[in-house]
Amino acid sequence: MMSQRRGIHLDQSELLCKKGCGFYGNTAWQGLCSKCWREENQRERQKQIQEDWALAERLQREEEEAYASRHQKAQSQPTITPLNKFEERKTKEKSSKVNTVTKFFIPSTKTPPKKDAVPFDTQSSPSPSSSSSRHSSVDSDHATREFIDFLKPLKSGREIFKQCRAFTESMVYKRDMGADELSECVQDFYQNLSERLQTQFKGSTDHVESVMDEVEKYMMTRLYKEVFCPETTDDEKKDLAIQKRIRALHWVTIEMLCVPVDEEIPEVSDSVVKAITDVIEMDSKRVPKDKLACITRCSKHIFNAIKVSKKEAASADDFLPTLIYIVLKANPPRLQSNIQYITRFCNPSRLMTGEDGYYFTNLCCAVAFIEKLDGQSLNLSSEEFELYMSGQASPHWPQATGASSCSPGNTALNQVHKRLDLLTGLGERQERVMEKARQLESDLIDWTDEVEQKVQSVLESYPPETQNPTATTASGTTSTASSAIDSDNIENELLPPPLQPQVFAG
Repeated sequence: MMSQRRGIHLDQSELLCKKGCGFYGNTAWQGLCSKCWREENQRERQKQIQEDWALAERLQREEEEAYASRHQKAQSQPTITPLNKFEERKTKEKSSKVNTVTKFFIPSTKTPPKKDAVPFDTQSSPSPSSSSSRHSSVDSDHATREFIDFLKPLKSGREIFKQCRAFTESMVYKRDMGADELSECVQDFYQNLSERLQTQFKGSTDHVESVMDEVEKYMMTRLYKEVFCPETTDDEKKDLAIQKRIRALHWVTIEMLCVPVDEEIPEVSDSVVKAITDVIEMDSKRVPKDKLACITRCSKHIFNAIKVSKKEAASADDFLPTLIYIVLKANPPRLQSNIQYITRFCNPSRLMTGEDGYYFTNLCCAVAFIEKLDGQSLNLSSEEFELYMSGQASPHWPQATGASSCSPGNTALNQVHKRLDLLTGLGERQERVMEKARQLESDLIDWTDEVEQKVQSVLESYPPETQNPTATTASGTTSTASSAIDSDNIENELLPPPLQPQVFAG
């Protein structure tokens, strides 16, 4: 039976970017990697900016032409001082409107005013403003102190910290922007800082990556409340949808997904529990790198479970179905929000290469598979799949037959009758057990009486022999009967006669 199942197969080329750059793609980026997606997005935005600029210029020309025509008409009429003042004020309002329309389509480069330079060690103190006090939590302060300690040995540590702090403070004023725009700002900052670090460290990739990891940790810990599941997105709606979807798929079994895992083995069962725990723990982390670490640990536990079950190394075709099974078992909280958060604000180099990027790409594929899961994917008919999804049937129940049995009311009534029949059967079994117990008690009593009768019969048939051990003579003296033991003792004849009492006359 298992050999006939087609299972879940995903070619490794499907995980790569559609542009063929060799990096891992992402379903959130339409199958592109972060680099190609940003380039594509920038081209589209540049095109949109040019179109908006052309529209602004056209509107400005139309406004200028309309103003010129009205101005010519006003000059041909007699001039009155109050009307001239009114026209002058109206002209200023129109010109301001034109400038406003023009500036609206120009990308803003304004940033909040910078603070005066302060000593490097005292820059972690929170600002008295309400926006900065929102970031003065314990986690933010701890991340700031760790970031400062990390940057102290670096020559450019002070400058890096000032740039990161200024950027995080400027992001507070952009909370009304869309999630994609926020992501674009963060990714641009990552890219610019990484390029400067590459120049400074002369191509030391490991050193640059370690600095960028700390930059990401500092910035995302402080910006977490602002950028995680923002109100401008439908992430929360997607979270509820995938949670409801996974809950409705609770009936999916290991056999349906062709998962090569034997949970009867203690080590395998322990690995499965750890994998579920890790993928649930992802929601408690703030930094994208830490969330990716949870996904990586979960994936390694999955590979260990497959290896122990199959007694050989796991393959990619074994990993993806097992990951889908783990996600269905765990139903992680805010799954879509966490995936989108990692996609938008993680260091792009970590998502494009390495084991973190590979495991994250597989998780995105697993979620996409769950969203599109149908009966054909599980080798079920559409009727069976709909019955399981509606809760009217389960793979563990006997299938109902007949058209009338498909209604929810009849299904519930059938379940009640089954329970009553089961209780009736248990009552009958109890009665039979009690009847056999009473019969056993009666048999024991009869056996006891029979044994007593046999013993009494034997005693009556063979009465015990009794004899008087002593005899009294007529003279009143007592003669002791010779003992059978004494009579057999031949040495008694050699004994001296017993002593007789002697009476002396006084």
